[in-house]
Parts: sequence; structure tokens; C-alpha cells
Amino acid sequence: MTEAKEIIVDENNKLFDKKGMFHKNFVSDFRQIRYFTLLVVQKAPPEIKEINLLEQQISEIIKNAVKHGNHNDPKKHIDVWYSFSDTHARLIVQDEGQGFKYLEEWNAFNRKRNECFQKQNFEEMAEYVSFITNKSDENDSGNALFAALEYWNGGLVFNNKRNAVAVAKYFPKKRHGLEINNNI
Repeated sequence: MTEAKEIIVDENNKLFDKKGMFHKNFVSDFRQIRYFTLLVVQKAPPEIKEINLLEQQISEIIKNAVKHGNHNDPKKHIDVWYSFSDTHARLIVQDEGQGFKYLEEWNAFNRKRNECFQKQNFEEMAEYVSFITNKSDENDSGNALFAALEYWNGGLVFNNKRNAVAVAKYFPKKRHGLEINNNI
């Protein structure tokens, strides 16, 4: 049985190194999230085949910062640092909110969800479809975090206050259209 991936808290993690990254500051305007995402993702090279997945994942992180962190308050801003190459995508998003207070509960929920899935206990898994807290609205489910842990294969890390998240996705090196496995 494979271990469930977890979200960690470590603001000293190398993913929080902003050296060489581009930076944007955005007002918390929910209607502008797709535009903010396009401003960021335009720096991604065409070699990244998963450009639509990348765009979707970046959009979700920005949306969470605007909605959950800054509560759609247009007086508050989010900061986005980003770096792309043909082998990586890195992103740091920080809001002005109080931070993700339910991180431990979410990790426990995800472990149980993963355990049910691996045991193919779909009846019990029905209890672990959506992560809901007393702060959730009818559109919240935690599904973006489940997808983020799968997509960001280089890690998903929060700072100590939990109002900034750093993520990384590493893409295999390619030569003449063929994937190069560096472990051989």
C-alpha cells in the first residue's frame, strides 16, 4: 500500500526560495482570476505539454488565495512568484489571510480517503468525497487540494502562518521528442 501524500508546513523549504522568480501582485478580485492566471502562465514555455493542466492548477491556487485567504476583499492583495522552464514549473502564492487552519484535519481526511481507495472500500469512501469545515460554502469540497497533491510532483508546502503555498512540478527532459530517463 502506498502512503498518502501530505501537505507539509516548512517555510524554510527550498520551494520558498524566490531567487530568479518573476513576481506579480494582484488585487483580490474573483472575477479576474482567469486573467491573473494567464498573466502568469504566459511565461511557461511551449515544451510543457500539460499547459492546460498547469493553467488549471495555477488558477486553483490563485482562487484559493482570493476566496479563502482574502475572502474576496478587494482591499487585500495576493503575491505570486513564478518560474518556468522546459523541465519545471514553480509557484509561490501568498495572501493576506489568517492561513489554512484545517491542514492537519485535511491531511487526516486525505489519509483515510486514500486508505479506502486502496482497499477498494468504496462504501466507506463515500464519507470521504468532500472535505467540509464550518467555514465551507456549498461550492467547497477540498477537491482542488486532492488534485494539487497529484499534480505538483515536486511538493506542496505551506509557510508557518499557512497563508503562503509553494509548489513545484518537474517535467521529464526530452531530446528529439523522446523522454530521457535520468535514472538509467
